Amino acid sequence: MSTETPQDRPNGDRVNVIDTATAAHNLPRMLQRFRAGQPEPLIFGDNGRPEGVVVPFDRWEQLEELADDAEQAAEIREVTRRRLATNSSDDYVSADELAAEFGWNLDSDQPPQAR
Repeated sequence: MSTETPQDRPNGDRVNVIDTATAAHNLPRMLQRFRAGQPEPLIFGDNGRPEGVVVPFDRWEQLEELADDAEQAAEIREVTRRRLATNSSDDYVSADELAAEFGWNLDSDQPPQAR
């Protein structure tokens, strides 16, 4: 017996969660769908709770790249937060001062010339 349970997501979307045994049985069919250009994921789990997702490999690669970007952004935010918390305002230089130091023209779209 196949069990499919609707699950409401926090963003308002609704997904259908397939029981694990049915998901395993449908893997060959999912591969055919992916090859036919139908990238909708297969969401599965037990007791109607989503626990896993099967997606096309190219979609997984995109998601992994986005996750890496998000992780780097979080690290940058944390470093910036720590620096702002530990440095005084006297330690900073303005963008104009920095540009002058490196010979950059902030009013130009042209890349800076190598020295």
